[in-house]
Amino acid sequence: MRKNSIKNTRINMEVQRELSEIIRTEVKDPGLNDVMVTVVSVEVTPDLKYCKAYISVLGSDEAAREALAGLKRAVGFIRKELARRVNLRNTPELKFILDQSIEYGVHMSRLIDDVTGSMKKDEEQTEEAGEDDWDGDDWDRQ
Repeated sequence: MRKNSIKNTRINMEVQRELSEIIRTEVKDPGLNDVMVTVVSVEVTPDLKYCKAYISVLGSDEAAREALAGLKRAVGFIRKELARRVNLRNTPELKFILDQSIEYGVHMSRLIDDVTGSMKKDEEQTEEAGEDDWDGDDWDRQ
């Protein structure tokens, strides 16, 4: 089975859906009580032995570290539940990886909004000052 085969893509989607459900409803770890954990993507190897689950945590860096530690503590339970819910030849060993791409995207969006907001303010100020009316006489002064 190739890495990007349709079967492997379907397995990845199914594992991602079930992992999200298990983490949301079944795991009772204190590190996961007050945070929202999202399974962003899942990569299951073609031989179904290993699985990398990329997670995103809404909150501070400390909350993300606690959530990741809680998931690592509950990995045995999560794997057992995954084996019960998804019928695979092998139940993959789970490795949780913190994915900060959503947080990075929000940060970049804020930066872009700040720049466009300051550009709009500059345009409004130049229009109010009348600097925007350029006639060709400025070239003659040089």
